[in-house]
Amino acid sequence: MSELERDVVGIGNAIVDIIARCNDEFLAVRELSKGHMELIDWAAAESLYDAMGPAIEISGGSAANTCAGVASLGGTAGFIGRVAEDQFGSVFSHDIRSIGVTFETPPADDGAPTARSLILVTEDGERTMSTFLGASVELGEPELDAAMIAGAAVTYLEGYLFDPPKAQAAFHEAARMAAEAEREVALSLSDAFCVERHRAAFRSLIQGGVELLFANEEEIIALYEVSSFEEAVSAVRGECRIAALTRSALGSIVVTPDGIVEIPVQPVDEVVDTTGAGDLYAAGFLYGHAKGLDAAICGKLGSLAAAEIIGHLGARPEASLSDLARTKGLIS
Repeated sequence: MSELERDVVGIGNAIVDIIARCNDEFLAVRELSKGHMELIDWAAAESLYDAMGPAIEISGGSAANTCAGVASLGGTAGFIGRVAEDQFGSVFSHDIRSIGVTFETPPADDGAPTARSLILVTEDGERTMSTFLGASVELGEPELDAAMIAGAAVTYLEGYLFDPPKAQAAFHEAARMAAEAEREVALSLSDAFCVERHRAAFRSLIQGGVELLFANEEEIIALYEVSSFEEAVSAVRGECRIAALTRSALGSIVVTPDGIVEIPVQPVDEVVDTTGAGDLYAAGFLYGHAKGLDAAICGKLGSLAAAEIIGHLGARPEASLSDLARTKGLIS
């Protein structure tokens, strides 16, 4: 086994998030499905951007957000994702490195521009995403960093990146690299629409070597095509070693070989923006898991990180997650 250099390496879409507030009418007029992510083309991205109100522009992407959370907890993380050699590519690269995440994927000098996600936040804090995948959609096996994967305790795969066939091939190759180095593989299902598109492929990947699965209630029910959360929990027990399943205000449960651990939700004063809540839950859990903490503490770290992120706009922590975790007695 190679020397451990990082807690987590994430593989996913390298995206610049553009976040603005709106009301439900704005979503209805544009026929946007509230609370979901929709893939759009360049023309639609330009049109929606022009219609949006004042916005915050920050680097993002699901797995990249998770890596940022791991770093905020005091962990070590690397990220593999594809950007273009353009302004947004430079913004993404500088930002993720500035928070302590290793990012060494060379920018592409041809093809589509850097990806961006137009995120509309309604008054109830729900986020609706319209995403132009741009350069990120072209990530494939050549972008994989075998040494980085071999040197990470966990390789974390982002379900949002599963649409392109060569990205699917890259996921399987990354899982093979991790297994060869005797490391673990984690997968986030990301979105129920992703599950509907790739149910069989996701299950094949899970059965082929995913040790940790992250999903919310809607996603796990869609994966197994069952009518209840309880049925989905029963189904997932036979397919991966650990499943961390979030249920919004109901908290989360962690399915382990030894049984089910229930994790209460971390209270928040106000839900401002749910963007990145699942990403940061994964960050807390993965950090704890990489450090050898038990499932209950991992789940509580996930809940704490998710609570911090929904208290403000954007999917990157504003407070030090390591300080918060120490205050709660979750880490020393």
